[in-house]
Amino acid sequence: MIKKQSLKLLAGIAVLLTVATPVMAETPEEKGFRIAARSDRSDRGFINNEVTATMILRNNQGQESKRILLQRTLEIQDESVGDKGVIIFQSPADVSGTTFLSHAKILKQDDQWLYLPALKRVKRISSKNKSGPFLGSEFAFEDFTSQELNKYKYKWLRAEPCPNAPPLTCDVIERYPQYEFSGYTKQIGWVDQTDFQSRKIDFYDRKDELLKTLTLGGYEKHEGKYWRAHELKMVNHVTGKSTDFLFSDFKFGLKLSERDFEKGFLGSDY
Repeated sequence: MIKKQSLKLLAGIAVLLTVATPVMAETPEEKGFRIAARSDRSDRGFINNEVTATMILRNNQGQESKRILLQRTLEIQDESVGDKGVIIFQSPADVSGTTFLSHAKILKQDDQWLYLPALKRVKRISSKNKSGPFLGSEFAFEDFTSQELNKYKYKWLRAEPCPNAPPLTCDVIERYPQYEFSGYTKQIGWVDQTDFQSRKIDFYDRKDELLKTLTLGGYEKHEGKYWRAHELKMVNHVTGKSTDFLFSDFKFGLKLSERDFEKGFLGSDY
């Protein structure tokens, strides 16, 4: 007769096999989505935030120009609906008051508008122009929308040391934009296995050639649970130009509502 201890051991092994089997049977596509979903959902619940950023534009000769801006994000809990964001430029004088509003979608085109104070008019960003440069930077308009989970299909490639955070191990995931008119055929991202944060992204153009690389660093945890990168650097491998973002003064739980992220508020006193 099998002893009770043996029965317990066998039951425990059966449970482990039941739990482990789905993961072991994952396809690269399923594993890629699971890792991307874990990263995306690890940030859920922040409701809204605001951050001050210094944007540094650097040409291929190393000459720099700086812009100061305020960025606000409104989280939409429903994963079938994208988040909303607004960017307000504060300096220098020639761009002060310029405001960019974005409503992220999933498979449809994001809604994006640009308020130009010199003209006192709101310009809608055409779906075909979202791959163009954002106000002279190496970021495209589509880079400034919320990177919603279901905008992409995924494929897990491998695990390796994180490129700019050596003590950490990263999952390397390929993702493919599912929305029309994207300027990218694919993106390859490095997501760390410890905090589930993006560490690096390679962007491939419509010819499927490496166009840009974004590195993210200076991570800090805010409110005890929300990781935010304080340093972003986008390098254009074709032009030799780059754009840095340095973030500071993160704030959460502001008195913001969807009304603060509507087209009709563009040009008002933010």
